[in-house]
Amino acid sequence: MRSMVPAALGVLSLAIASGWAAPPAVLAPSATVGDGADRPPGMVWIPGGAFTMGSEPGPGVRPDESPAHRVRVRGFWIDRTEVTNRQFAEFVKATGYVTIAERPVDWEELKRQVAPGTPKPPDEMLVPGGLVFTMAKPGTPLDNPAGWWTWVAGANWRHPEGPGSSIDDRLDHPVVQVAWLDAVAYAAWAGKRLPTEAEWEFAARGGLDRRPFTWGDDPIDATRANTWQGEFPVRNDLSDGFARTAPVGRFPPNGYGLVDMAGNVWEWCEDRFDVATYPRRVAEALRQSVPEGEPAATDPHGPDVARDPRNPDAKDSRVQKGGSFLCNASYCSSYRPSARMGCTPDTGMSHVGFRCVQDVKAPVPPAAEPTRPASR
Repeated sequence: MRSMVPAALGVLSLAIASGWAAPPAVLAPSATVGDGADRPPGMVWIPGGAFTMGSEPGPGVRPDESPAHRVRVRGFWIDRTEVTNRQFAEFVKATGYVTIAERPVDWEELKRQVAPGTPKPPDEMLVPGGLVFTMAKPGTPLDNPAGWWTWVAGANWRHPEGPGSSIDDRLDHPVVQVAWLDAVAYAAWAGKRLPTEAEWEFAARGGLDRRPFTWGDDPIDATRANTWQGEFPVRNDLSDGFARTAPVGRFPPNGYGLVDMAGNVWEWCEDRFDVATYPRRVAEALRQSVPEGEPAATDPHGPDVARDPRNPDAKDSRVQKGGSFLCNASYCSSYRPSARMGCTPDTGMSHVGFRCVQDVKAPVPPAAEPTRPASR
């Protein structure tokens, strides 16, 4: 079952390899929104191509984002927005699906995810619920996320902050408190799937290769994305107008016309999470004698086994991308497309959602140059 508290922060130092990250700063012609009858509603066509995945070491870059390396992905459709509460409600109405956060907690299952000998929590903790962000007290150390995450009984997608909250006025906001398993169930019902990490990052970059942000090089500000302004986690200045999630599409799109690929909510990906995925991929390219500058992999789907030092007892962990309304440069600048996080697949939180992709099932529209976000 889902984890009761977030894992402590920390990353494993990784060996940084060079190469596979040289070519162009702007990607080859890519996405266009097809207008033909074959266009799935609400989706954008990404014809694919080669790009530089990950990031070189630098300010705010975690070790698991390196080394930067070339990767190629095939074309796919992707949702223009994160899946909304309205869309998820349609799925639940049609199927009767019950999310992980709404199901009884099984201690026998849960204790397999924690260190041996961990005592059973009080019975009042072993009830359906989810993790909810709460403002921390001044002086809370940044290496103790338990200072701002609270297990709330009754928190779920219908009540993101607990029984006193509602989505009635947030139907066009991204659905949250959904586990990876819930996202997979929705995607299957919709005839879609979750994106691979490579697909997600390629789409998020919007045609801008080796740029730190979805909009380019300019620093983030309150007009770019729904993130935290002020001192995290004790003061939010709300310069962007939102304390938690924002309606999808409230901020400017990237070059492919996709919205909220930075901030708002973290988005689940298909791949298992491993801090050493990128070094292993580059090492395999070296073993295969892939020429430097050529893609180290095509359509990678992540490792077969998850490994996350922040949650070493978890048997599985899945990738999340994009950052959320909690990201701030002083703590977590994960609104960068190269940023990555791992979480157990049965855990829902108040800042995690998803979007879907769909494989090609019909003739694709012609490719066009991606538009560039307006400079300011």
